[in-house]
Amino acid sequence: MIRVCVLISGGGTNLQALLDQKAAGFLPEAEFALVVSNRKKAYGLERAKAAGVKTAYLPTVRFDSNEAYNEALRDLLLEEKIDLVVLAGFLVVLGAPMVEAFKNRIINIHPSLIPSFCGDGFYGLKVHEQALKRGVKVTGATVHFVDSGTDTGPIILQKAVDILPDDTPESLQLRVMQQAEWKLLPEAVKLFSEGRLHVKDQVVQVDRS
Repeated sequence: MIRVCVLISGGGTNLQALLDQKAAGFLPEAEFALVVSNRKKAYGLERAKAAGVKTAYLPTVRFDSNEAYNEALRDLLLEEKIDLVVLAGFLVVLGAPMVEAFKNRIINIHPSLIPSFCGDGFYGLKVHEQALKRGVKVTGATVHFVDSGTDTGPIILQKAVDILPDDTPESLQLRVMQQAEWKLLPEAVKLFSEGRLHVKDQVVQVDRS
């Protein structure tokens, strides 16, 4: 059994997908031990409490720098003996203290097929707005390990989603969540919790046996 911490900043829809799959018996080797938010009113905290998961509020304004915040977050997660960190809409940049302490143990869900529409400034609706602006026909979501860059870590899973002619950023965002994000994230946590993800030369190898 691995101890999982989910980091959120908002509504926590991806967190809910994980909690639902845990309740359905899909994640027997994963224990959701902690949910941390940098925003006190993030609805994801209520989702966690409803599921009986411990929560913590850690605002950035308490700290003089991003590094200091990362050090505090790292210390909290180490104290809680966390094995896997899941970023589910966490709008704080993870720096060296976190990335180094949890190397290949932090995963992120991004609403595009990386390397498209990713990197600095690409998050939330902004990703879908740019996909529609560019006129691409297919988008999707990616789960990847987090490294020192922005959306540059080894890719774990991807799933494509068709873009429809009448899509808006909001309709596309919802469909990407429903068809890709809410499926990929639980699958990635399951693979990690069962010891079936291995990183070699910045490439993820998945044991499907």
